[in-house]
Amino acid sequence: MASKTIAKDIITLRGSAAIVSEFFGYAANSILYNRGIYPEESFTKVKKYGLPMLLTQDENVKSFLTNITAQLSEWLEAGHLQRVVLVIMSKQTNEVFERWNFSIETDKEVVEKGVSKEKSDKEIMREIQAIMRQIASSITYLPCLDEQCIFDVLAYTDAEVAVPFTWIESDPKLIANPQMVKLHSFDTKIHKVDTLVSYKNDEEDE
Repeated sequence: MASKTIAKDIITLRGSAAIVSEFFGYAANSILYNRGIYPEESFTKVKKYGLPMLLTQDENVKSFLTNITAQLSEWLEAGHLQRVVLVIMSKQTNEVFERWNFSIETDKEVVEKGVSKEKSDKEIMREIQAIMRQIASSITYLPCLDEQCIFDVLAYTDAEVAVPFTWIESDPKLIANPQMVKLHSFDTKIHKVDTLVSYKNDEEDE
């Protein structure tokens, strides 16, 4: 039993990449649900991170997010991923309303030398729980999305990384003079993820 407990506390590069990419998948689902991008009835409830989480049952969205998280895991393991941004925009005009920004710092020593780190699973889960709770409560301060919206995912990688054939180079889809709210971060000791949401300031239109 003791050896099992110790093994759980060892974080490898591959294990950390899996934790971060899986986190993004659940975070993306939570954002899409809480911001009403897809109908409430198209989500199903599961338990993850000690919390009730919602996952889309839309096959196109599931496939899209599965492919993205697989590619993110590959980039994370290679130490090439700098940032992932989930963008919410108008379906009609493509105007950007929100940017959910996940910045990633990678321990380069782990990538170059293959060393492992130690951190308890429970501690990582608590940190992720805090972010998920903040995403769920974001409806209390984010402006209402009064029109039909779509989403996209942007990945910022090291310059030398080749663009996979399923991805395209994109403009950054920025928001002029946005409001910003910094959320909690989590750290596997190999990858640190900082979360920030920026959104269109409706007051400027008044």
